[in-house]
Amino acid sequence: MTSTATDADWWRQAVVYQVYPRSFADSDGDGIGDLQGIISRVPYLTSLGIDAVWLSPFYPSALADGGYDVDDYRDVDPRLGTLADFDELVGTLHTAGIKLIVDIVPNHSSDRHEWFQEALAAPKGSPERDRYIFREGDGDQPPSDWDSVFGGSAWAQIHDGQWYLHLFAAEQPDLNWDNADVREDFLKTLRFWSDRGVDGFRVDVAHALKKDLTEPLPSKTTLPRQSESNGVHPLWDRDDVHDIYVEWRKVLNEYDPPKSAVAEAFVPAARRARYASAAGLGQAFNFDLLQADWDFDRFRQVIKENLALAEQNGSSSTWVFSNHDVVRHATRYGLPKDPDGAWQDGKAWLLSNGTEPTVDVEQGLRRARAAVLLMLALPGSAYLYQGEELGLQEVGELPAANLQDPAYFRSKGAEKGRDGCRVPLPWTVGGLSFGFGSGGSHLLQPKWFGGYSVEAQEGDPASTLSLYRKALAVRRGLQTSEGLEWVDAVEWSLHFRRPGGWQSITNFGAAPIELPEGAVVLSSGPLEGEKLPSDTTAWLI
Repeated sequence: MTSTATDADWWRQAVVYQVYPRSFADSDGDGIGDLQGIISRVPYLTSLGIDAVWLSPFYPSALADGGYDVDDYRDVDPRLGTLADFDELVGTLHTAGIKLIVDIVPNHSSDRHEWFQEALAAPKGSPERDRYIFREGDGDQPPSDWDSVFGGSAWAQIHDGQWYLHLFAAEQPDLNWDNADVREDFLKTLRFWSDRGVDGFRVDVAHALKKDLTEPLPSKTTLPRQSESNGVHPLWDRDDVHDIYVEWRKVLNEYDPPKSAVAEAFVPAARRARYASAAGLGQAFNFDLLQADWDFDRFRQVIKENLALAEQNGSSSTWVFSNHDVVRHATRYGLPKDPDGAWQDGKAWLLSNGTEPTVDVEQGLRRARAAVLLMLALPGSAYLYQGEELGLQEVGELPAANLQDPAYFRSKGAEKGRDGCRVPLPWTVGGLSFGFGSGGSHLLQPKWFGGYSVEAQEGDPASTLSLYRKALAVRRGLQTSEGLEWVDAVEWSLHFRRPGGWQSITNFGAAPIELPEGAVVLSSGPLEGEKLPSDTTAWLI
């Protein structure tokens, strides 16, 4: 690949690979992945054919929430490396023609952050406390009955009786975005990493920064649903949050080419447009396919709706099936549908330690392979999560003693959490940590991991790893403008054309279907003569 550093629109149809650094590759054998480990695997990333790496948090952290509790926004956790290692990573990726997007976590800091320690030492009503959200309680009760996303109260009490808001873990106090210090410091952070050569930012919980805490605070029973807030919810997706991103966009546009940004905003599709506007962050995650079961009608609805929305706001859509927060889709697609019609998120299966119901591994992988070809054929950018190119299954059997996710602890075991998708990658068939490092791994790898390893798949042209490599190479050759034309095809199939004669067809039905006219250039599984089997995608020209 060649660098496209002067291409301001590189992100519009990019393939972005998410690296969860503590679980990618360990260079020093301490069981924790690090920056030098990532550097050592850049040839592997190059061989995949990706356009960019999204690097999950690598900042100093107590790991109360997997690194999303940030002690210092402008440094590297010493367990992961140094700023010099970070600079080396940027340079190595850029030399390989791969761009770098870094995670930024603006809704909350960690409780070890310099500012929060100053707030604890300062008196009530002080400027130091105003950087966070402190309130008086009601006697010995918190200021409101709001719940944390991770379970339990959203308020924690400190030594002098005041309470601070934490929408997530207690170790993640929410910042006060009405405070000028907070706004200015994050602009400084954007410039710090931009000056070091990063190409863009993934904005964590982008819809939560602005809050209306006018007293009296409403009871949780009277709060509107996030999906029904219409921009006036006290905590989520408020209209005034976009004032922040207008400021950010001005900073990002100081660079040539401008830095990209993508919002993680769990909001209704129609409200995603403002986060993705050219005056704001420019792009926003579309989680609609991730939150859809393997279903023809749902997939078609999601795709049509999101392409229309992207066209309206001038952005490009994003497509994603897995990330560090959800059960891997190769496992989800192997579970039976929820009998009540809810999305099959795999959480109940996790609570059984991955035993009930039984995962149809073959079906899950077949559908996951079909899904990635479908996704890669769509206009817009595709986000891949580390290990999905190996067809990796979720690790459901992690013992309670090895769990790290605060969702497990704060929910008192009502949720098992997200550790199962964060288990360190298997690089080799054997070894103490399947090639992750010379020592063990911070989350236990199951015995079956070796069969999914890079080493096990390297020489197999039918492997999932080979499919991803072929797909990304072919996509690069076929990709043109962002158009899409639907083709009325056989029932239960999604068939569309892209500019230049590229066709994609996916069979969601139970029986094989006739392939359309054209030469098959790639399929997610073996064809049956001139027919496309169930749960299979083919590309034709």
